[in-house]
Amino acid sequence: MKRCRLVLSGSGGQGVITAAIILAETAVLHENLHAVQSQAYGPEARGGATRSDVIISSEPINFPKVYQPNVLVCLTQQAYNKFFSIVRPGGMLITDPRFVKVESKANAVQKELPMFETVMDKIGKPIVFNICMLGALIPLIELIKAESVRKVLKNRIPSGFLDLNYQAFDFGLALGEAARN
Repeated sequence: MKRCRLVLSGSGGQGVITAAIILAETAVLHENLHAVQSQAYGPEARGGATRSDVIISSEPINFPKVYQPNVLVCLTQQAYNKFFSIVRPGGMLITDPRFVKVESKANAVQKELPMFETVMDKIGKPIVFNICMLGALIPLIELIKAESVRKVLKNRIPSGFLDLNYQAFDFGLALGEAARN
């Protein structure tokens, strides 16, 4: 593996930036990889557009911005409309059908994963939607071990919410595994 460029996008309050930070931290602390994470969001605290770039590499990273991601995740229609065209040809575009209607075809492998529906059906709390999305990413990008992410979750998530996050992560892993085939 040389380099994987990811853009996670959605709206403020969905936890996109938190998921990106956990992903980058996992790569550096537990997978002996280089990673950078940057973020951009609208002036609104909740509901505004959010984007987080993550680069994971086996070599040093000189520039933190992602222009053509290998993997693009869009968790809102607004994010999809704004970013679907930036995915690298042959890359992967991941959306949730609850929030995104895929209207235009990107030159990428498109995966529609019912992450929000799964979280609501199995857990009933939307607050862990981002962790489910993170779990779905792991088997699809094949860069990071699930156990490494669990270690970072254990250090970042308050203990009273850890089991809930582990559950969401595991449901995401199952969605990603199923979508890989």
